[in-house]
Amino acid sequence: MNEQRKRAMVFVALIGVVSLFADMTYEAARSINGPFLAILGAGSLLVGIIAGAGELLGYLVRPLSGGRADRTGRYWNLTLFGYVINLFAVPALALVGSWLAAAALMIAERIGKGVRNPPRDVMLSAAGSVVGQGWVFGFHEAMDQIGATLGPLIVAFVLFLHGGYHHAYALLAIPAVIAVGVVVLGRVIYPHPERLERTRASHGADAPEADSKPRWRFPSAYWLYLAGVSLVAAGFADFPLIAFHFHQASVVSADLVPVLYALAMAVDALAALVLGAFLEKVGSMVMVIGVAMALFFAPLVFGLVPGGVAAAFAGMALWGIGMGAHESVMSAIVAKLIPFRARGRAYGLFNAVYGSAWFAGSALLGYLYGVSIPALVAFSITAQALAVPLLTVVARRVKR
Repeated sequence: MNEQRKRAMVFVALIGVVSLFADMTYEAARSINGPFLAILGAGSLLVGIIAGAGELLGYLVRPLSGGRADRTGRYWNLTLFGYVINLFAVPALALVGSWLAAAALMIAERIGKGVRNPPRDVMLSAAGSVVGQGWVFGFHEAMDQIGATLGPLIVAFVLFLHGGYHHAYALLAIPAVIAVGVVVLGRVIYPHPERLERTRASHGADAPEADSKPRWRFPSAYWLYLAGVSLVAAGFADFPLIAFHFHQASVVSADLVPVLYALAMAVDALAALVLGAFLEKVGSMVMVIGVAMALFFAPLVFGLVPGGVAAAFAGMALWGIGMGAHESVMSAIVAKLIPFRARGRAYGLFNAVYGSAWFAGSALLGYLYGVSIPALVAFSITAQALAVPLLTVVARRVKR
């Protein structure tokens, strides 16, 4: 293994550790945010709007963060700032007693994630140019979801011991501190992670100055990609609404809701590894396969398919496959479409469009839940199905 490849792999592993503890923190919180808001007096529409607003603002801030990363090259500063907001908003939920205060912190957590994601993904894509984009983003998503599996299980254990939601949120301060500490360590060890980019290495450390201006004109495949991804996001129900349904319909007991989320995160991790590996071997059609496999989670989790708890488990498994495709293969494909110096803006815009569609979809799904669950399910399936032909065209263009 040459030195460049070794450094790239160590960097990916380090960021993976950060992601493990970060996801352990905020995904554990997300597993109980829906029922917590319900206890504080929020209704289904409000839960959908809060979840969607958090996602919307978190995604809308990404073009600003990504654009600044492209202009300044200060990837670590933005990443660290975002992680601090993202993670420390979670244990702060232990101190609130109203749905309004809880909503503010939940939205702040999403904004922090939005700030740190584009610069972090650009750094990961630099390592991916050496060891493979599919492998890097697949491994990263797997580490994400290991944390996202452990976190809800910890919360479930707290609830099982008859602790309250406030106790669970407070306990999550521990992985939050660990994650931020490892980010600081990474900044010390890799002060210039952009130098991992293969094209940079091949021309020497100072060569990139000639290509320092971001390339603003993106290929048509990128815009087509945004259209397909927005349809997927609009039809993909956020977990707080699903958890709200489990609570309202008494599908499972309160302490099993985080377990269902943990199951989805475990499937997400496995799907990310498998889809990421296949991306490098068989091409971008694996993205389409991942989206297609997740199409029918909605009728299972929202009770249109008989089966009770078993149907809910099956639906959450399909939901996890969809999340694995969203967070690994979809991110890797941006790196395949866009040159390094414009990736911050490309990731930011990609995520802003995705988040805007997620917000609109979440609000609509929250509304439809109170009107007609069959209508909710029909919209979810239709929106995602319409994305399949668009993403197929993009996959073929990436292959060419």
